[in-house]
Amino acid sequence: MLPIQSNIVHRRDFLRGATSLAIAAALPSAAAAAGPSFPYSAGSERPRTAAFPGSVDCHMHFFDKRVATVPGAPVLHPDAFPADYRKIQERIGTQRCVVVTPSAYGTNNQVTLEGMAAMGPNARGVAVVDTSVSDDEFQRLHKLGVRGVRFNLVQAGATTLDMAAPLAARLKPFGWHIQFNMPAEHMRDAEDVLAKLPVRIVFDHMAHIPQPAGPADPSFETLRRLLDKGNTWVKLTGPYLDTKQGGPDYPDTSKVARELARVAPERVVWASDWPHATEKTKPDDAALFDLLAEWVPDEAARRRGLVQNPAELYDFPAVT
Repeated sequence: MLPIQSNIVHRRDFLRGATSLAIAAALPSAAAAAGPSFPYSAGSERPRTAAFPGSVDCHMHFFDKRVATVPGAPVLHPDAFPADYRKIQERIGTQRCVVVTPSAYGTNNQVTLEGMAAMGPNARGVAVVDTSVSDDEFQRLHKLGVRGVRFNLVQAGATTLDMAAPLAARLKPFGWHIQFNMPAEHMRDAEDVLAKLPVRIVFDHMAHIPQPAGPADPSFETLRRLLDKGNTWVKLTGPYLDTKQGGPDYPDTSKVARELARVAPERVVWASDWPHATEKTKPDDAALFDLLAEWVPDEAARRRGLVQNPAELYDFPAVT
C-alpha cells in the first residue's frame, strides 16, 4: 500500500520557519500561505468521499514566477509550489499526481520537472514539446517521469495540430500519449487526423463538450467514435470550464461526466486541475472530489478511474 505524503507544511509552520525568499520553492508560496488553509482552493472541509490507496490526480500544474513565461501567455497564475499542492493532497487523500506543463511556459518544462522531482516517485509528467525536440531530450524526459505531451489548441501556442502525426511516430516507442486541450468543434473537424494517430490520445476537461446540449451535441458523437477505437481516454476534470449552470454541482457538465464514465469506464481518469489557473474565484477541491462519487457511484468503477486506469496510462506501479 502506498503511504500518503506526510511532509505537509502548514500555514503556522511556514510563518514560523520561513526566513528567506530563497527557499520559496520548498515552502508554500507567500500568497497561498497568507490565505486560506488550502492554497488556491475554497472551503476548509475534507471530502465526504474517501480516496483509495494509490489514487491519482491526473492533471494539475505548478507555477513559479522566477521562470519566464512566453510573451502574450493567455493564462498566468501566481506561484503554486509543490508544498502548496501537498496540502491539497492531504485534504482530498490522493497520493499520486500528474504534473502538466502550463501553456504559459511554452516548451520550457523546467517548472514541471522541478515540481515532479520535489513530489518524488509518486509523480508523473506531461510535457510540452514541438517537432524540434531532440531524441536525447525525449530520453531525458522519459527518465525523469514524463509519459505524454500536451497540445493546447484552445489558445494559440507552442504546438499546432499538424505536429501531432510526426510527434506521435516518435513518441510511440516510449509508450507515451498525446493529450489534447481543444475546443469540441475542432475535435470534430480533426476527427480523421486524431483517429489515425498511432498512440493513445487523451482529451482534457471532458473534451470541452459544449453546453447546453451536452451529450446531445454532435461533438459528443465524434468523441464516442474515437472512444470506440479503444485508444482514446478522457479526463473527468474542470466541470467549471464549460458549464452554463454553474457550481458547486455543475449539473450540465456533470451530465457529460456521467455519460463518459458510463460508456468508457476503462478509459476515464479524474483530475483536480489545481490551482485552477483559469478561475478568478477558486472552486472547492473537496467538493470537486465529491462530485466524482456522483458521476461514478459504483465504488469499483470509481476505484478503476482513480487508481487502475491512471496506473496504466501513466506507468505507475500497480497498487498491492
